[in-house]
Formats: sequence, C-alpha cells, structure tokens
Amino acid sequence: MSDMPASPPHAAAIPDIVINDAIQPFHLTNSPVRGRLVRLGGLADAILSRKALGAAAHLGGQALSLVAGMSAGLKFEGALSLQVKGDGPVSLLVADSTHDGAVRLYVRLTEDDRLRDPPETTPRADMMFGKGYFAFTIDQGPETDRQQGIVTLEGESLSEMAAHYFATSEQLPTSIRLFSRFQDGKWEAGALLLERIADEGGRESHDAEEDHWETAKTLAATLTAEEVFNPHLTHSALLYRVFGTLGVAVAAPRPARFGCRCAREKLLSVLRNFGDDDLDEMAENGVITMSCEFCGVDYRFDRNNIAPDPV
Repeated sequence: MSDMPASPPHAAAIPDIVINDAIQPFHLTNSPVRGRLVRLGGLADAILSRKALGAAAHLGGQALSLVAGMSAGLKFEGALSLQVKGDGPVSLLVADSTHDGAVRLYVRLTEDDRLRDPPETTPRADMMFGKGYFAFTIDQGPETDRQQGIVTLEGESLSEMAAHYFATSEQLPTSIRLFSRFQDGKWEAGALLLERIADEGGRESHDAEEDHWETAKTLAATLTAEEVFNPHLTHSALLYRVFGTLGVAVAAPRPARFGCRCAREKLLSVLRNFGDDDLDEMAENGVITMSCEFCGVDYRFDRNNIAPDPV
C-alpha cells in the first residue's frame, strides 16, 4: 500500500498564483505613519472560490488581506496567524501568512440559515461570529516559543475587531480598513493598514504628531472599495490620491501566494499519538486518510506501518 499523498479530486484547483506586488509598503513623509496597501488580485478568488462559503467568504478575504499585510512587517522568518472563534454561523476562521507572503485560509461553518445569503451580500462580522475571541499568534520557528495575544470579539466588522485587538492587547495606534467583494462571479480582497510610529528625530511636538496621525486616519477613511479594486489605479497612484497632502514614499512591493505548510511527517506524528484501537477504527481497507483543512490535499497512510509512540 502506497504511503504517498493521494491526489484529491480538486487537486488541480490548488492555487498556483503569485501576485508579485500584492503588498505595497509605504510611509507618509510628513506624518509619523507607515502602512501597507494590500490588493490580492486573482489570488483572492483562487482561494475563496475553492469552497462553498457563501457570503462568509467576505470574512475570509478580509482575513487574508489582514494577515498578508501584517506579515510583511515581520523582521524574522516565521508566520503570523489570525484565529477568530465564536458561537455563530462561522464557528472558526483561521488565516495565516509567512514572512514571504505564503497565505492560507480555513473557515468552519455551522448549519445556519444566515449562511444562505448570496455572496454579493456583505455580512456583519459580529452576526457571523457571535460571541468568542480574536487572537494573533506569531511563530518564529521550532526553537522559539509562540507569542499569542487574545481578546474578546468587539465590533461589528472584522476591521473593528482587529482594531480592538491592537488597542487592547498591543496598545498600538492603528487604522485598519479591510475590503472584500464578489462581483461578476469573482472574489476580490484588499486592505489598508496604518500604524503610528514615534518621531525618532524629536522634531515635532506630541500635539503635532497627534494631529498628523488623526489626519492620516481621516484620509484613510475616505478610501473606497471601488478605488481598491480599480485595476487602472496603480498602488502609487492610489496612495497619492488618498494621502498626497501628507507626502507618500513607497518601498519595494512584496508578493503574496497560496502556500500551505502541511507536511506528511507532521500528520504521521499526530497519528502516532493514538492507540492501536483508535488507529484501527480510523483505517478503511487498511488505509488511514488524513486531509489538510487548508489546502484539501489527502494523505494516505498504510495502517500496518504506523505504530503508536511508546508511553
């Protein structure tokens, strides 16, 4: 019996798309602000259209944009993960991104009439998640401890929930705009993330910094989905349209792609935690099949080749 991964019926649909300029870092030259503009392009549709998520896919697209933009600021090789868990129709959402822009998404749905809304309908996040928690986890690799912050769900939108997290857990002044839409049969997703930074040169007073930060947030609030998803507006043109009066300096854009970190060895180590009786029950015709919730790839294991780890 082969131990190689099986090819699931939808294996060809696993996204093989790289958006080379998906994330545009920038800073405002006349304000204590840096930010990232995220436009996932065809990657959003490639990921969100793989499962029947209905209107809940809006939350998935926003979550992907959020983690893609945040991970671009990581100063190490690792990954940033967002987890939202609640008692509503969307009981669990997990989105994460590596430092080099490999994003993935998992959404678990319950049986609920509110999930029957057509994808053109943008749902309220608080109605979809219900009561629960919002968490970010930073993973710098196997030799370091994971860092996690958790807060209760507060706000009507995923943008507001994320802002509440940063205000409560990180105490970091941020402005978060998340966008998603389903139009002409395609999904689109993007984000505008702002972070207030200290004036290291000490050139401005606290009041002046505060005024510039408030102005930047006010200008960010004018950004529309039509602008974010306008293919004729370059990143620079869009940022200058919004923040031109504050001065805009852009850095090299960052890529985003679909990237699942599932591995046969990880799944095998999970199976070895089970006893013989459990493994026998999992097996069908001598084969145990495990599926990755993120990418949908099935891994097959010969039951006879799996022995539980000794206690």
